Amino acid sequence: MSATSALMDAVQDGNTTGTLRLVTKMTPAERRSCVTGLQALRKELRATSPWSDRSRQVGPALQLAGAACHTGAASAATWLAAADLRWRQAPAELLLEALADRDTGWLADVVLRLALRPVSARVPYALMADLVSRSGCEVPATDAYLIGWVRHISGGWGQGDGVLERLRGEPRLAALVGGLFTLTDLSEVRWPLTDGGAWPNALATLARERVLDRAFLADACVARLLRTRSSGQPTDHRVFLPLLVALGLTREEERARVADWTALARDAVVPVASHAQKALAGLALDGDSDRDGDGGGDGPGEAALTVRQLAEASEGLLFRAETKLVRAQLILLGKVLARDPGTAVDLLPAVAVAFGHEDTQVQERALKLLERHAKVIAPEEVRAGLARAAEQLTPVLRPRAARALGIAVPDAEIEVCDEVLPPAPEPFRLAPAPRTAEELAEEVGALLASEGDVAAFERALDGLVRHAYRDPDALREALAPVVTDRWWTTRDYPNWPRRDALFRDSVGLVVPHQGLDLVLAVLHGKVDTATLLDAVRLGPLERECAHSGLARVFDARLRDLAYRLRTDPPPLLLATPTWSTGLLEPGDLVDRLAEYRRLGARVCATDFAQALLRVRRGDRAAAEEDARRASELGTAEGARLARRLRTADALPAARRRVKGVRVLMELAELPESREGFPREFRWLGQPLSVFIDRRRCHHFSHAIRAHWLAVLPEHRELVAARLLHDVADTAVDDERGAAVLALLAESGGEAGEAVHLCVAYGLGARHHEDRLAAVDALLVLAARGQLDPVRLGTDLGELMGRGAVKPQRLADSARTAAATGANATIWEMLRHSLTVPLAELAGARPEAAAVLARGLGELLAVAADCAERSGAAGRPGGAETSGASGASGASGTVPHLAETAARGGSSRLVAQARRLRDLLSGEVAA
Repeated sequence: MSATSALMDAVQDGNTTGTLRLVTKMTPAERRSCVTGLQALRKELRATSPWSDRSRQVGPALQLAGAACHTGAASAATWLAAADLRWRQAPAELLLEALADRDTGWLADVVLRLALRPVSARVPYALMADLVSRSGCEVPATDAYLIGWVRHISGGWGQGDGVLERLRGEPRLAALVGGLFTLTDLSEVRWPLTDGGAWPNALATLARERVLDRAFLADACVARLLRTRSSGQPTDHRVFLPLLVALGLTREEERARVADWTALARDAVVPVASHAQKALAGLALDGDSDRDGDGGGDGPGEAALTVRQLAEASEGLLFRAETKLVRAQLILLGKVLARDPGTAVDLLPAVAVAFGHEDTQVQERALKLLERHAKVIAPEEVRAGLARAAEQLTPVLRPRAARALGIAVPDAEIEVCDEVLPPAPEPFRLAPAPRTAEELAEEVGALLASEGDVAAFERALDGLVRHAYRDPDALREALAPVVTDRWWTTRDYPNWPRRDALFRDSVGLVVPHQGLDLVLAVLHGKVDTATLLDAVRLGPLERECAHSGLARVFDARLRDLAYRLRTDPPPLLLATPTWSTGLLEPGDLVDRLAEYRRLGARVCATDFAQALLRVRRGDRAAAEEDARRASELGTAEGARLARRLRTADALPAARRRVKGVRVLMELAELPESREGFPREFRWLGQPLSVFIDRRRCHHFSHAIRAHWLAVLPEHRELVAARLLHDVADTAVDDERGAAVLALLAESGGEAGEAVHLCVAYGLGARHHEDRLAAVDALLVLAARGQLDPVRLGTDLGELMGRGAVKPQRLADSARTAAATGANATIWEMLRHSLTVPLAELAGARPEAAAVLARGLGELLAVAADCAERSGAAGRPGGAETSGASGASGASGTVPHLAETAARGGSSRLVAQARRLRDLLSGEVAA
């Protein structure tokens, strides 16, 4: 038997030991002759699952043989890092033994190529490290190598003294530690580098022992933090800031980096900015101030931070939005000014930067510093600059600033901003289905890759039906590149259910692309006709949940359509929307039914039923005209459409119900859904209870919700009621899922209790992205004239009172919405939402009041800003003078506000309550 045959047999048997023995005895020429056979075997294995028994058996021996038989460094490295071989790799020690006869230059070339591979290539660190050791080359400072090293040192996430001892035993420690600061993506090793503080403490210990260069570590940490301001990941500071703290910089080391601290305090993320601020504060309070700014001085009184440096740092830091940082800097400036009033000429212009801060308490704190120290300012140009800066103060504070500067007191006139709402998005007409199969294939490929929107999905679906009716062979040919990698085109994996069973027994099409996969698989003959019939007859195997009615309509239409494509292809879809919201113009539906009659085609029942649900009925005059045209068709479907168009909309009775801290909606039965609709569509009319079991609900995909809105494009209240519990979870249980709110606002039909409750929960969602979606929905509804701010505010007050919505989150949402110019809308909403929390605060015991007050001060601040900008300030009958109970009366009334303002202390809650009370009562001047 030849050496080549023997090697191939050993590889086929998965004998790694035998493979190693054979390749080590081969000459370079014999090894090269084996490459073709190994490549053919690798190609054969690619057609099978990487988890199959054959792949698991042959994979390690194949990788070992290929690495040994490729005599070129580039080809050997490519083979070792191949994606199809990474799941079943040969042991590193066997690979090293197979390459033992190569020269050091070849090994260095291979390890550099392996280290340059992406981290996802999963090249074993042990292999690369031993290749570096054997070749004697420098450590390759690449992400793959360094991340592998960190994982190796961490010992499978191990922490404690083990990390320190492993680092001490690392022969190339300095180069590897230096490489950590060049990593482009720390996400792969952020956990081992930060958990328990083992890495920062170990590196700091080695720096104290002079094993590592302490100055280099400090400079590298600061440089990486500076780089993170404009590039890198926003959480990189979690790795480098603890190391910088563990190094414990001396005062001299901090002084040498004043410019760095100034830049970090101005632009870095809050934890880094806070550290930089503390360093600057320590320097500012260490010794006497140096007014000249030249750092001069002698003896122990020499300034560590000049006044000009402090002013420069303060100007950048006071411009930040984070109130905590700004307050801390104002406190520091107050201490410096109290110690040396002569610094006011340099420091007060920096203090004036805070006059433009959005927090009025920050403005007032800065104004107090001006009032205390303005008298020592002599230069007229400095006073003039401070006077210009004071124009940014809220109207309540401007007179105080004028008196402090000794200038004329301006008229205390509130500047009213016009209500500005962003333009509401307009629905767009769907373009006709692609004319050629090639264009359709491109759109289907893009849709499968991105999931797209309702308009793209419906347009592609209609195109597939039309082209399958005209020329199915040409359609399949055009779709070939698109479906090559779909799961149903490949061989069934061992122990997996057959694809027929998956399509038949599915719990439902829970994501949109599953529906496309079903249609595409049918077009390519991958699903049996009997399976399709069973899928239509049996429906999805799922338990009832709040979404069942909507989900079954989407599911039944696609299952029925798949069966019809196999048995009796329809010429086109009836339910394809006219508009992007899912709405179907009745004239378009009449035209499509006329085309069906001309072709003698049989209507697909579920497709026609979906068309009836989507058809526009709001324009009664147009509906009557199209009903007449439908009747003239002389078909059963035309008569059914005519009756639908002549029937007014009917919504089920609804009522609010409380479930725990949630306020939800229940719906009564809708008899209309039982008349003339297929069996699966009747679920839409079933009663909706808040106590339905949600534990077995499998509708986890958020992408499918846009398609549910398109099921009932003129009845968003019905959809909102069924989604209400999911949206409530974003506020109560900190889940995700409020992205649908923007589409809900753009949909049609009444915006009633369910829609407003959905928006209310979204405004109090845990995640910022969900709150932004709720703000978008609020603004769209307001722009369309469909928002009831009184109803929304009342709902928010009830939800805050029940603990479902946190005031701090609502304040963030309200501030974001007000920033667009919707001040009057947000003020009206907050005016009614504050009633319940203020009432509870007024009647609460002291210990309970502290809990209730959390975040309420911020909400009052936003309300005061909106009241001021919208012109509500100073209206007659503003804030009541006694504790009122019940609903608010006059336009500016906020019940229980006076009681909160009368509380003792100077907390943010009390300060903002007093500010709002004074604004509403017209007391602008202090």
